[in-house]
Amino acid sequence: MTSQRLEHPAYAQLRPVTDTASVLLCENPGIMTLEGTNTWVLRGPGSDEMVIVDPGPDDDAHLERVAALGRIPLVLISHRHGDHTDGIDKLVERTGAVVRSVGSGFLRGLGGPLTDGEVIEAAGLRITVLATPGHTADSVSFLLDDAVLTADTVLGRGTTVIDTEDGSLRDYLESLQRLHGIGKRAVLPGHGPDLVDLEAVTEMYLAHRRERLDQVRTALRELGEDASARQVVEHVYTDVDQKLWDAAEKSVQAQLDYLRS
Repeated sequence: MTSQRLEHPAYAQLRPVTDTASVLLCENPGIMTLEGTNTWVLRGPGSDEMVIVDPGPDDDAHLERVAALGRIPLVLISHRHGDHTDGIDKLVERTGAVVRSVGSGFLRGLGGPLTDGEVIEAAGLRITVLATPGHTADSVSFLLDDAVLTADTVLGRGTTVIDTEDGSLRDYLESLQRLHGIGKRAVLPGHGPDLVDLEAVTEMYLAHRRERLDQVRTALRELGEDASARQVVEHVYTDVDQKLWDAAEKSVQAQLDYLRS
């Protein structure tokens, strides 16, 4: 069973979440990272090896703790953002691990790029790669028997920001539908606490996106079809702390791109 806690415990503690997944929280809290980046540690029963998902930022103390956990032959990357990837090379120096990702920029060793539907057998586990683009173009989730590692596609709390460089709301909505179809499984996110029911969470995410799109449509009727993302934010996001408006502006721009396409 997954933890029902609403918050992570202290930093630097390895916290078991399911029978095969534990989390080590990096101390890099922020508006975009919530409590910090979750580095996931996967190990099957009886295995003396482990798979790391997202080493986190370039944080020596965090990376030392990850490396000290034991034998790490494989590191998987969920997407390109630095709060998940900047620690790659220091972890490889300490462990010699192969690193696999969708894009070539983070590949280390001979594992090759991740592909949608691929099944990885490592550390006594079968890990299925699911392409879930939208937050970024290279976003993937990792399916275990009892849980899904959703990285930034589904967070432990709050909602996901669509990257302005290569994110896509259209792709994101399709990815949420794909995850929703998996059914009720534990959610192991890239930030925030683990959640019990993927099906329920993705249903909520989809409803929230539909509601925001309706609000943006209404705002455009009132402000004019050529209104800027910032104008829409100030009109629609009155229920959101203004400290989050810059992030909200990114989401609104993705919504505008979606509606105008």
